[in-house]
Amino acid sequence: MQGHIGVQVPVTVRTFTQLFSCTPRGARLARRLVANRMDAWGFAYDSQASESVTLVVAELAANAVTHGRVKGRDFRVRLLMRADEDVVRVEVSDGLTERLPVLRESADPGEENEGGRGLLLVDALADRWGTALCTGDTYKTVWAEIGVPGT
Repeated sequence: MQGHIGVQVPVTVRTFTQLFSCTPRGARLARRLVANRMDAWGFAYDSQASESVTLVVAELAANAVTHGRVKGRDFRVRLLMRADEDVVRVEVSDGLTERLPVLRESADPGEENEGGRGLLLVDALADRWGTALCTGDTYKTVWAEIGVPGT
């Protein structure tokens, strides 16, 4: 409605939030449930959008389990998508705030510790990504925004 100041048009926001055990099994389940949610939102399992979002979740969940684990605490996955935007925001939160993810530009192929390569995938697939310390620094969130044109 043009000319009406203060009139807000409601926007549908799709969300998915789930806690997972901070184990490899929890990370696998996160990936599967996100693929299912993307399908429910109209992005087929084999679509580029679904595969990109699912891969980003898989990498961030694996990082939460491997590098963000705090005994007795779960990790959380949240997806957000506004109906008026072609972007899915992925958020993976874990309890280890002392250790923030670091993007390594390259890894030595002969290097025994191959850590850091998952973030290279996240960086390649996401339009942007970052980290945030939350709620009095009791947990951290690694987020990524992935373009998903067309439903």
